[in-house]
Amino acid sequence: MIRLDDLEEAISECQGQRNPNADTCIKLAAYLTIKRELYGAPVQSFAAPEEVTLNSGSEFAEAVEGLSPSAILPVMDELMTTLQVVNPRLYAAVMRKIEVL
Repeated sequence: MIRLDDLEEAISECQGQRNPNADTCIKLAAYLTIKRELYGAPVQSFAAPEEVTLNSGSEFAEAVEGLSPSAILPVMDELMTTLQVVNPRLYAAVMRKIEVL
């Protein structure tokens, strides 16, 4: 019997790949299908939102409102790389928050 824990681990591995290829996508589709068929788990949509909605009232929130994540993330990646060098403790704190999302 295929265990749910094993399926979820395999699904997480596929979703965590930085540069997924066709093989990764085929495996992910198979794992999600097996999970749905064996455990009645709903299939999730992993499509990124088309635009950012952030209503915190900050200057940053206003600047990114309505932009696509693919436009914002390279800038944020550059910021995080700089932060890692300039303030490693703050970088580590931010990374811990992201890792628990």
